[in-house]
Amino acid sequence: MKHCLAALCFMAAASVCAGAEAEEKLGVVATFSIIGDFAKVVGGDRIELRTLVGRDSDAHVYEPRPADAMALARADVVLVNGLSLEGFMERLVEASGTTAPVTVLTDGADILNDPNGGHYHFIGGEAVFHAMPNDPHAWQSVKNALVYVRNIADAFCTADQAGCAEYQGNAAAYQEQLISLDKEIRLAIGELPQARRVAVVGHNAFRYFERDYGVTFLAPQGVSTSSEASAADVASLIREIRQKRATAVFAENIADSRLVEQIASEAGLSLGGTLYSDALSSNGGPAATYIEMMRENTRTILAALTTN
Repeated sequence: MKHCLAALCFMAAASVCAGAEAEEKLGVVATFSIIGDFAKVVGGDRIELRTLVGRDSDAHVYEPRPADAMALARADVVLVNGLSLEGFMERLVEASGTTAPVTVLTDGADILNDPNGGHYHFIGGEAVFHAMPNDPHAWQSVKNALVYVRNIADAFCTADQAGCAEYQGNAAAYQEQLISLDKEIRLAIGELPQARRVAVVGHNAFRYFERDYGVTFLAPQGVSTSSEASAADVASLIREIRQKRATAVFAENIADSRLVEQIASEAGLSLGGTLYSDALSSNGGPAATYIEMMRENTRTILAALTTN
């Protein structure tokens, strides 16, 4: 009996210790999968990570759940993209009552203005306009990803000074990988003739990739949810495709593909594959991490623009 009691006491003590150890982890909430991947690399085993918007999902249209508010209430650090991408966050932060600092990862990044004051997403066959003075898709530039990682390391160091050296070490090692990735993409795209560097996507999420790596992406603009305006806009895009001699049309992992299929059909082009714009693929998919995503997008773009 004494042995059993001693064993139970030991198990209880071990459980308390394990619980205390778990509580010591830094509680981190990331708004969507790409930011979650950055946080996981920088934080390593020292963080407990929750990502609100999952893989293959669109942060623009996400509707938060009560569990998300509970996660924010327990968080030590909240990581957001900013630039009005996560329209749900303001009310979620208010509802949660969180006291955790909200770190905007695009602070200090090289940000593009949006000449159209926003961009369209195509959801359920309808065009939904997201008004944004700046282009929020800054992660499509690997040089901007370096800034995201630095901001994450700084946020973790502020919240957990004891782990700062580890966070900084993880960030520095990852940034070396990102610098190599940037060079890799530039060299790969550099092999593509200038005349074959025009493609079409469903929504304007690749302007940073265009700026940094020299591939032009055409996308529908000025679309209304009315079918007449949408048809007129598609006709205008078809004319631009022919004028600029675009050679491929791409679907996106977060979007309904019906619009791009229509555009490809009317332009006499085939679909060149799927690009990952605002979210990673599922685990085990071709774009399960940020680095894999950028490589997969580059491979897909090159394959389509080279062969079509």
